[in-house]
Amino acid sequence: MSQTVTANRKLFTTKELVLTALMSVMIAVCSWISIPIGSVPFTLQTFAVFCSLLILGGKKGTFAILVYIFLGMIGIPVFAGFTGGIGIILGTTGGYIVGFLISGLFYWLIESVAKDDLFSKNIAIKVISLVIGLALCYAFGTVWFMQVYAKQAEAITLKTALEWCVIPFLIPDLAKLAIAVAVSHSVKKYANI
Repeated sequence: MSQTVTANRKLFTTKELVLTALMSVMIAVCSWISIPIGSVPFTLQTFAVFCSLLILGGKKGTFAILVYIFLGMIGIPVFAGFTGGIGIILGTTGGYIVGFLISGLFYWLIESVAKDDLFSKNIAIKVISLVIGLALCYAFGTVWFMQVYAKQAEAITLKTALEWCVIPFLIPDLAKLAIAVAVSHSVKKYANI
């Protein structure tokens, strides 16, 4: 009896730990991939965050994001441009990195509240959860950007911050979401996750 209780208290199985670590690495690798479109380069971080949540679920996907952020905070160059360190988190774009965690937590919340069958079989609920999570990431990151930018340079308006930090990324991020849905479906189907 005590062995059963102890086994049920495990946070993750070995397989889940390995998958969580792999998704953290995927987020790091995707953050290094920069696609120059127009004047703003795009990374594939959000694609990897979406895949982590869709493949692993809210709990494990959020932990993968958390591991990625901690790796970057301790100085491992996992952030965009092969950068790392607490300075990146405290910089102008750090709020968007923390926003990934907020997206994961929101997805996990919706997954926890929704009935298992409803959430697991209904891709629309998953996509809506990810879109709302992305909006929360944008909101948190933009407020953070405005605060840090005001301290480092000058105060800017919300309109300017949105023009710099959100509007150019809307369509690419929605495209990454669509691709992540297709990729995660195939991965779960063929990898038996």
